[in-house]
Amino acid sequence: MGFFLGFISGIALGVAAIFAFACSQVNRSRRRSELATTIAAFARMTVKDSKRILSPQYYPSWLTWLNIQLSKIWPYVNEAASELIRSSVEPILEQYRPVILASLKFSKLTLGTVAPQFTGVAIIDDEDETKGIIMELDMQWDGNPNIVLDIKTRVGVALPIQVKDIAFTGVFRLIFKPLVDEFPCFGAVAYSLRQKKKLDFTLKVVGGDISAIPGLSDAIEETILDAIEDSITWPVRNIVPIIPGDYSDLELKPVGKLGVKLVQAKELTNKDLIGKSDPFAVLFVRPVRDRMKTSKTINNDLNPIWNEHFEFIVEDVSTQHVTVRVFDDEGIQAAELIGCAQFPLKELEPGKVKDVWLNLVKDLEIQRDNKNRGQVHLELLYCPIGTENGLMSALDPNYSLTSLEKTFKTEGEGTKEAPDPGNTTVPKKRDVIVRGVLSVTVISAEDLPAVDLMGKADPYVVVMMKKSQTKNKTRVVNESLNPVWNQTFDLVVEDGLHDMLILELYDHDTFGKDYMGKCIMTLTRVILEGEYTDSFALDGAKSGKLNFHLKWTPQHIYRDN
Repeated sequence: MGFFLGFISGIALGVAAIFAFACSQVNRSRRRSELATTIAAFARMTVKDSKRILSPQYYPSWLTWLNIQLSKIWPYVNEAASELIRSSVEPILEQYRPVILASLKFSKLTLGTVAPQFTGVAIIDDEDETKGIIMELDMQWDGNPNIVLDIKTRVGVALPIQVKDIAFTGVFRLIFKPLVDEFPCFGAVAYSLRQKKKLDFTLKVVGGDISAIPGLSDAIEETILDAIEDSITWPVRNIVPIIPGDYSDLELKPVGKLGVKLVQAKELTNKDLIGKSDPFAVLFVRPVRDRMKTSKTINNDLNPIWNEHFEFIVEDVSTQHVTVRVFDDEGIQAAELIGCAQFPLKELEPGKVKDVWLNLVKDLEIQRDNKNRGQVHLELLYCPIGTENGLMSALDPNYSLTSLEKTFKTEGEGTKEAPDPGNTTVPKKRDVIVRGVLSVTVISAEDLPAVDLMGKADPYVVVMMKKSQTKNKTRVVNESLNPVWNQTFDLVVEDGLHDMLILELYDHDTFGKDYMGKCIMTLTRVILEGEYTDSFALDGAKSGKLNFHLKWTPQHIYRDN
């Protein structure tokens, strides 16, 4: 909710004041290194850990003291936060204002008389413990604020909307940095909503019914949630200077770019009564509208192949995730969620492609539903800013190349000279075409399912590029569930970044063939690494895997748009 920006500013200042008071009671001659040593003893403790480790007779009393101090200063926090909200939050609400509204402002604003309650506390490990302290507070607030939004619709209707019945539970992160010798022992405090566990509120037209205007309630609620996500949710940090100084190092800054290739999905739950689902995917690192990417829709298919590439800005590799939500397109009606999945960015190695299959679940927060909803296949490539060894800066604005494409933008034949920094004209956008020869060695297969009456199979492999549909096939190995081929095929590839290799396995019969399974893969890894040997489990088969070797001989071509 937009007003949380000012609300938490007040909370942060209040906690900072309490923290400063506690610090002042300690011997002021204590050096920062000694303070860091003490903090390090509690590093890596979460709120849950601290609740488990500290006995009830101590832990609640400490939090009770903190809550009492906050209650005492709450009237001052309320007054300061209310003024801050008007100056800082209204522009954010205006930024996300729905198109059906002409204006969206506060007409009344007070946070009420009920102070939030802290239910847990933890000290988090810092990369440089001698320069700051990171504290996480588990907070609950069932407040009685008086908040009225003054909105005007495009048709000239003015409505006062009251925000009521607010219930919030979440974890806030406070960063006290840098540590200094003078009172209050730190230069600034930065605050952020680290985790939003619960946020409920209702909207009511003062003297009327909000349902009288269809879609208005949902539009305003979405605006409020977007404002929260973009203004206060981690990795966003809001900085409150305590001692004059430069604290730009605490501000939110991009650290890299994530390339995500949405390859395919399989065994999706069918949401349609007639026919099959029409799946599409929404991907994001931060759930802000202008940073979310949507794939194309694949009609009537529970095993869609997208092979689409997207890019996302990354601000904190250690805490952020890439999230994918798969929906069934219902046309003019709202799309129905099939399932969602997440992958933590901290598990990625910079400059190395990560190939993952993720199980789709109903809800990422409460995973009580074990129903199989299908799987989604992603390729992930994280490129830090200023990466060495030929990886270009992922935030280079001069070219419309993806992170992966920038990897191949080297000096040589077909490349253009770098743009003149003093030239203010917009350079031409360029697409990179990665041409080359893909050598595919089909080595062997293992543990294939029996398809013959005698408990054997006569398998062979069809090697095919998806775009060109050119096909090659291995010889047939008779009566074997562990066949060995060791056959190599050289395939000319015109657009390696956007093509796919398909290996289909069949059982040869006298009067035809029986499908046994397949492997689908992009060329991302072989283009980056040059060659590799790997094994893929067979899709559509009860058992079995295919062993192969891929080698890439490149020829890069750049094309101006």
